[in-house]
Amino acid sequence: MADRKAVVLVARRTFDDAIARLREHFEVRVNDDDAVWPQDELIRRLQGVYITGSEQIDATLLDACPDLRAVCSMAVGYNNVDLPACTARGVLVSNAPDVLTETTADFGFALMMATARRISESEHFLRRGEWHKWSYDMFAGSDVHGSTLGILGMGRIGQAIARRGHLGFGMRVIYHNRSRLAPALEAPLAAQWVEKDALLQQADHLVIVVPYSPASHHAIGARELGLMKPSATLTNIARGGVVDDAALAQALATRRIAAAGLDVFEGEPQVHPGLLTVPNVVLTPHIASASIPTRLAMSHLAVDNLIAALSGGRPPTALNPELLNRGAEPA
Repeated sequence: MADRKAVVLVARRTFDDAIARLREHFEVRVNDDDAVWPQDELIRRLQGVYITGSEQIDATLLDACPDLRAVCSMAVGYNNVDLPACTARGVLVSNAPDVLTETTADFGFALMMATARRISESEHFLRRGEWHKWSYDMFAGSDVHGSTLGILGMGRIGQAIARRGHLGFGMRVIYHNRSRLAPALEAPLAAQWVEKDALLQQADHLVIVVPYSPASHHAIGARELGLMKPSATLTNIARGGVVDDAALAQALATRRIAAAGLDVFEGEPQVHPGLLTVPNVVLTPHIASASIPTRLAMSHLAVDNLIAALSGGRPPTALNPELLNRGAEPA
């Protein structure tokens, strides 16, 4: 085994230079067709794996792949990976945090602004050839500057959005998190922690950036939407399932809230049909981190983790570092 390279599977197409780096260390098998493999096909191919966010890594797959040593994702979210099951079987798991924070915050803020100012709705109007004259209230939306920015989830991305809102647009920043930030982190953002219901009641623009978990499933549903201002907007760049899309479609259809901007959806790539028929929503296909420099950085961080995990090193962003801390090699 000493002179045999470990086998690494790259489960989706990615950057050529990332593949080249992996080939310096491993035998690499690449999904050149970029198909989303069903679980039985993924099981057939696995040892060490470089994944995106599409592949489900669960106990069934792990039990069928006893030689699997590491699961390294180029995404920051990892709700597609059963982390306790991996840890129990000695499979090291990593994700790609930090490198996408600023780009995702840029996109979240842009999506919120497009929602507030009705950009998508007005573009469709123009493209349909319906623009014949100016009127005082034509696609009049809501101001962003000087308004109240509500952030649900104040991790790295939430703080980056707060910084843009406070420093760039003079917004009042309120947030809700499971735990309050340290005063030293709140102060530069002029950010105020409030209870969740107060956040919903006060925010002019609500931005959701909480990770998905069973505890956050449908954290925003019909009750929560009912607490929001009729003039408020909602922007979701977190994960599908944090918002009850059916309830949101109904709230948009009845103008219970003014508008929404969504980059993530329950059951994506499927989208709730009610969201496709209302005009007051901006829809994008889960692209918040999609700048070339950021996607390259995400890809290379996954490569760094995989090389370290399979070469006896210490992966920089391991999600279950206890495997390393107790001196156990992933097996």
